[in-house]
Amino acid sequence: MRSLLKTRRWIAFTLLVVIAITAFGFLSRWQWSRAEEERTARQAWAQEAEAPPISLADAVSDPREWTPVRVSGQFDADSTVLVRQRPLDGRNGFWVVSALDTAEGRVWVSRGWIPVTGAATGSVAAPAPPAGDVTVEGRVRLAESAAEPEPGDLPPGQVSSLVPARLGADVTPFYLEATASEPTDPEVMRIPAPAIDETQNISYAVQWMVFAAIAITGWWFFLRREAREDAAASDVAMTERP
Repeated sequence: MRSLLKTRRWIAFTLLVVIAITAFGFLSRWQWSRAEEERTARQAWAQEAEAPPISLADAVSDPREWTPVRVSGQFDADSTVLVRQRPLDGRNGFWVVSALDTAEGRVWVSRGWIPVTGAATGSVAAPAPPAGDVTVEGRVRLAESAAEPEPGDLPPGQVSSLVPARLGADVTPFYLEATASEPTDPEVMRIPAPAIDETQNISYAVQWMVFAAIAITGWWFFLRREAREDAAASDVAMTERP
């Protein structure tokens, strides 16, 4: 075997296997890191979600994502917009977003979700928010990242991203994702809490480790097989020698 490992072909093959194993190791480590990030995010979300609701003013002073907030006011029905391309349970749809005017200021509220019912380029009638005094419970969500500016060919009343500052001045830098309201908002489906699961990243990490083991096993298998073939060929040559 040692003589084989000194040949150019086996030196190149061994180098290729070492590079592959190193790459698989880095990929596995990266997936483990991603799994740890997902676990940390899940724990942080669970901790925030279990806290008692705070006021809008307190949320403005310390805007932490997923913090529960309870706020009262009146919806501005004329402000309602639809945020495009928001799939839920395998169906494409819209977020229904309206501005809520409160004693503590104006805040945009993602009231819930509605499915797409027509052509993607057509206008969609947004369901009106509850009228009169409303109490909303929701989660703090930070403004989305979006390219500047919004596309100019969107149907009226639709946007591609939820950025409060774009929807109107003098608003909070975040929006609320409604979980409940009084009175209720029956024409929309509440957006479910995020499903943060690190098992997929762990699975990928294990897969990369398996690939590394396969590479080592394959290298050893082919090395032993070629060594045996060389030994057998040498024995035959010895027996045939006059």
